[in-house]
Order: sequence, then C-alpha cells, then structure tokens
Amino acid sequence: MDTSRINDPRTPPCAPAAGCDVVTVPARQGLEAVDILRRGPGDAVGPVLHDDGGDTLGFLVPPGTAAGWDVPGSTCTQTDGRGQTLAPEPPVEGSDWLLPPGEADLATDPAVLREALGEAARMIKAADSCR
Repeated sequence: MDTSRINDPRTPPCAPAAGCDVVTVPARQGLEAVDILRRGPGDAVGPVLHDDGGDTLGFLVPPGTAAGWDVPGSTCTQTDGRGQTLAPEPPVEGSDWLLPPGEADLATDPAVLREALGEAARMIKAADSCR
C-alpha cells in the first residue's frame, strides 16, 4: 500500500504488515478536512476512523509520521506496526470506519493532511465569527 502523494523515503508507505500511525482531530475539523481532501485531485484521503461518541476522527497516515507531527489541536499516535492495520474491522475498540479500507486504500499523505486541517480550521473560525 502506498501513500497518496508522498515519495519521501523517510516516510515509508502504510502497509498492512507495517501498520499505520493515526492522526486524531476533533470531529468538526476532521469532517471539514475530509470534504477538502475529497474535492482535491486523485486519492488524497485514505481510511478514516470515527469514535462511537462522534467526538474525533482518526486519519491513517504512514508509519513514522508521529515523530514529526506538530499540528496544533491534533495528535498523532505512533503504532510501530502494532495494531493500526488496514483490515475490514476497525483497529481501535469503540471506533468505526468513516472511510473504510477498500473505498480509501491509500494512507493519507501527512503533508496534504496538514494543509487540509489548516484550511478546515480557518473555515470553522470564519463560520463561527459570523454568528
């Protein structure tokens, strides 16, 4: 499994055997980011998890992403290949797929995700300031 746009040898592709890191964001920002990514060219968004409470979304990204992730308001969990694999069943108890593997086979490119989350945050801030 390859990432959608990244060819950086320091960020290996997300494969079932290797696992994926997970970027977790508040649901509102995450849903905006999914919309932004789906409007973009190509396969810009990979599998996405949501928690049962609907409070957060988790974007599967290539392993190693957590080491350099620094986006405010989000976290990136390193799995070291343990647990976050692309299988039909959600890899985290209490979660379900928003975009399951098969519909979104590629891990989300961390650089593209970073841009989408920034744009989503700006859109939310602008919408909230109009109230």
